[in-house]
Formats: sequence, structure tokens, C-alpha cells
Amino acid sequence: MSMATPLGGPFTHSGASISRTMTLVMAALLPATIFGLYQFGWPAIFLFLVTVVSAVLAEFLALRMAGKPVMPFISDGSAMLTGWLIAMSLPPWAPWWVGVLGSFIAILLAKHPFDGIGQNLFNPAMVARTVLLISFPVEMTRFVAPMPLGSADAPGFISALEITFGLGSHFDAMSSASFLGSVKTQLGQAERLPDILASGYHPFALAFGTVSGSTGETSALFLLAGGLFLLATRIISWHIPIAMIITMVALSGIFHFIDPNHFLGPVMELSSGTFIFATFFIATDYVTAPSTPLGKLIFGAGVAALTFLIRTFAAYPEGVAFSILLMNATVPIIDHTIRPRIYGRTRKGVPIQHKPK
Repeated sequence: MSMATPLGGPFTHSGASISRTMTLVMAALLPATIFGLYQFGWPAIFLFLVTVVSAVLAEFLALRMAGKPVMPFISDGSAMLTGWLIAMSLPPWAPWWVGVLGSFIAILLAKHPFDGIGQNLFNPAMVARTVLLISFPVEMTRFVAPMPLGSADAPGFISALEITFGLGSHFDAMSSASFLGSVKTQLGQAERLPDILASGYHPFALAFGTVSGSTGETSALFLLAGGLFLLATRIISWHIPIAMIITMVALSGIFHFIDPNHFLGPVMELSSGTFIFATFFIATDYVTAPSTPLGKLIFGAGVAALTFLIRTFAAYPEGVAFSILLMNATVPIIDHTIRPRIYGRTRKGVPIQHKPK
């Protein structure tokens, strides 16, 4: 039988697309981003704009060098989201070149050498943050106390230009450590954890985001709301966030129960640093996470366990970026070992035989 016109396959389309996914993720990030930029004022706004624009520029250069069409890729929002995530992971008053360098590292070294979107092994934003942290530890660990936009102590528009694009002459008078950095330093000086926390730290401040840290550390509540939005719209599944939260609660709860003078409890561990930010917006990256539900549970548990170990026993007070990159490296093994069941077959690949009734 001849078929002059090929028959259409039994295909369907869910309506999902890269641009829709990127738009919804950015919408989920918007409340925490606006609050973080408000908390740290004009310098944070300038750094955010510089980082996002430079990420789009790096994407343009990479596409042109690869001979790929520019508009279909640059308009899907992936480069903009990468720059956005990098800006959220930087100290809000970091100089402009840190944002530009981070964007170029993410796009030109972590994304396009693997043939672009959907092919990279490691999360580009976390590669950028890790390289910057190791290469420029001073610029990446100088935080400022929140100075809400328009408040008496907040820098004005011109002063903010000097901070972001100038020599940073205002930094020394206003720099401070992040919560996790301060706790690790004081524990290293043989102080007791209850005394450290009694000196001014409160769970509400950590959850709401009125403490020093990167823009992505403020606030845990807004980030959680954004994460729930992603779950409700099915942009992400529950497996990685739940595995990360349960693992962190279990480990920190056990260690805090054994020695409350040296180990933070579950509430502090969850609400401090970039843990909630990474739980919903970084670790759930489609490309660099496993494809099966069981694989995602293992991946999430691994990220949380490594984060707890690095925070507690290693030199760095925050370990989320390192943990995600280490678990990214295990994803090919996880996906090779735990494969999705083929329809009509068992998990071992044996065809399912139905006995006649």
C-alpha cells in the first residue's frame, strides 16, 4: 500500500516550552528579588542589572561564535535567568566586574562548551559562584547589613554608582559577615552557640531576610512562596525539595540534639544561607538533575547531606554551591543505574505478560 502523505504520529503537546518555563521561574523569583533589592538599595540594583545584561551579552557572543541562530535562543529567557540566579548568589554590594565575570564564566565556560542549553553537565550559575568564591574570596565574602532603599543610612543614586562602578570607598565602614560566617567564626573562638545566637540573631530575622547575606538569602519566606508556586504550576516536582529538606532536618536535628552548644538546629539550617534558594531554584534544574523520581530523591538527599557536612566541618560557612556541583557529577551514574520503566515492561526490561481471563 502506498502512502503519498505520511500519517501523523500519535503525538500531543502539553503547551510547555523553554520560554514558558523560564518566565514562570522568573515570576517565582520576583518577590524575593524585589525584597532583596529593596533591602540592599541601589548598589544591589545596579549589580543585578549588570549581571543580567552581561549574561545576555555572553549568550549572544557564544551563539555568534558557534554559528547558531541568535534570536531563537537568546529570546527563550535562559540566559536572562542564568544572570538573574548569579546576581541572587552574589554579595549585594559586589563590584560590577564580579557580576560580569560571573555571567561570562557561566555562559562561556559552563554552558556553551557542552553545546548550549540542555547539554551542560554542571549548573552554570553554581559554576560561576564557585569559581568566583575560590578566585576572589575577599569580594565574595564582604556583605553589608540591610539598609532599605530610601532609609537614612542607605546610599543614594550617585553614591551607589561609586560603590558598584568605583573603588568601593564606602565598603569598609559598613561591611559585615553573613550569619553562617559569623557563627562559624565565633564557634572557632570557642564560644557557645546559645551565647552567639543570644547576641542578636533571631529565627524570624533569618526567615524574613533582615540579615546580612547575598540577595538570594533574603528572604526564606518569599523564596519558599516562589518554590510553592513552581510546585503548583508543575514547573518542578516535589522530589528534590522534599529530599533536601528532610535530609537537612534529620541531620541537623540529630547533631543539635547531641550537642546544642555547637550545632545549629533545623530551623536555623533551613532558613540561613542560600539553602531554600537552592532547594527550589538551583537543584531542580532539569538539565543537571536526574530524570527519574527515585534518582531525584537520591540527588536531593545528597545535596543536603553534603551541604550540612561542608557547613559544619569544612572551612567554608556555606556549602550549597559545592554540594550541587558534586552531585551534578553523579547524575550520569544515577541515571544509568536508575532508569525509568518502559511502558509495557518491568523495571528489568522484561515484557509484561498478561494472562487471559
